[in-house]
Amino acid sequence: MKHPLSGADPATFFGALAANGGVAGGQALRTLGMAGAVIGRTPFSLAERLWCAARVPRNLPEPPVFIVGHWRSGTTHLYNIMSKGEFAFVPPLATGLPWDLLLIGGLFRPLLDRALPDSRAIDNVPVTPDAPQEDEIALANMTRQSFYHALYFPGRFQDHLRAGLFFEGVDDAGIAEWERQVRRLYAKLVHAQGGRRLLIKNPVYTGRVAHLARMFPGAKFINMVRDPYDIFVSMRNFYVKLLPELALQNYADVDIDRAVLTVFPELMQRLRADRAALAGGDFVELRYEELDAEPVDTVRRAYEALGLQGFETSVESFRAYLGGIRSYRKNEFRMPADVIELVNRHWADEIEALGYEVRVP
Repeated sequence: MKHPLSGADPATFFGALAANGGVAGGQALRTLGMAGAVIGRTPFSLAERLWCAARVPRNLPEPPVFIVGHWRSGTTHLYNIMSKGEFAFVPPLATGLPWDLLLIGGLFRPLLDRALPDSRAIDNVPVTPDAPQEDEIALANMTRQSFYHALYFPGRFQDHLRAGLFFEGVDDAGIAEWERQVRRLYAKLVHAQGGRRLLIKNPVYTGRVAHLARMFPGAKFINMVRDPYDIFVSMRNFYVKLLPELALQNYADVDIDRAVLTVFPELMQRLRADRAALAGGDFVELRYEELDAEPVDTVRRAYEALGLQGFETSVESFRAYLGGIRSYRKNEFRMPADVIELVNRHWADEIEALGYEVRVP
């Protein structure tokens, strides 16, 4: 549990080590412990795979609801609220132990729950046993086609970033493997949570809406939008906090600003192209500012726009959750003139396309 990749299967773990030329010297002991966890779990993982093959339906009873939007745009806040409704979601155990969610996860859940961190490193959002998580960390333990491998193996940061976000350089077999693991994970999540409709949050999927709509006909999408200036400074913090925690190689050469500045407009452009092909009632866009100011009404609007059931029976759960986080304090970041100039130089068109004002330094 000291590193997310400890929950990988042997093919993903050892394949990633081999493909990336190993780890930095200072990470050798840590990696050895991770390898022990991977090997030690293998018989249990195999037993769970056999059990699931016989008992867990691969087809979902309903297509998922996906929350998309660039990182730091309010997707987590929306996910936390909506997960209090009548949805299945990705619990923390599923991110760390996707291959062992039902067997080891069921037998040792009290112990594993106590091993969870108190909060996320990037923003101090509490991590509790029922706090919904992104499926991307789980998928990074099931396939090497994941954005998080850029953070685990920053020696090839740009290659992993492009492959994990846009499947750049990934052949058809690699994409098919990613699809198989997505379906495997989702089927287990739904089975473990009583067949409820699945709610997934993943910023990576902002550029993959059309792909997911093909995989899951009738899927619903909620896109979160936030002021790009706030996204930029928050994403700097995202990488600054996560690389020291997750990197198994030296990350001194990672150009954080380049990563943020190039990914944001490409994700937005792909999203606009993909949403145009969706059927009416399958896509809604929400603004972070609205969710922050009027969360219940904003969530109501999403339910109504997508034709989702269960708002009225869940609204008190939403309000109870929101009442419990009143003391939470968001990160606050300075916005110096040089940052405004940098964002304007690279994102002025996107700022206007999203309906925000271009700031004057």
